[in-house]
Amino acid sequence: MAAAEIQKQTYDVIHCLLQNELYFDVVEPDGAEDENSFDPVKIASKLRELGDDYDERVIQPLMKNVQKAAADQVVTAFSDSVDSLCKMWVVERAEVASEKQLLKAAITLGLFMKKNCPDMTSVVESAMMGFVNNRLTYWIAEQGGWVSVSKNSMY
Repeated sequence: MAAAEIQKQTYDVIHCLLQNELYFDVVEPDGAEDENSFDPVKIASKLRELGDDYDERVIQPLMKNVQKAAADQVVTAFSDSVDSLCKMWVVERAEVASEKQLLKAAITLGLFMKKNCPDMTSVVESAMMGFVNNRLTYWIAEQGGWVSVSKNSMY
């Protein structure tokens, strides 16, 4: 799958994750549904499960770093906070691939910020998209795209 297609799908997935899921017109297919078709709502739902597992004491200071960042530094602050969170987890669970940890850390921080700083949701959405597109697009492509990532790589 081409990087440009992954990046477009990343936008759809993260938008579903952080904004109103009803944004997408979900059309029921005729006949059997193809489990390998791209459905950003389903993928966002699986990612949401991944991001629900966090320690608030660990993530709270990272959220504050993003909140304090100047408008033009939010993407960098988000990225740095994801890296910090990921490094903490790698110490605890070194057997999990670093890309999976980066994805989980980005989702976790994004969802925590949406819940605690709803006024920053659009900024966090942009920061998440930038982070995933810059750091994980090729890994997502190697896995076979978002559908494969959501099926095989979540845990």
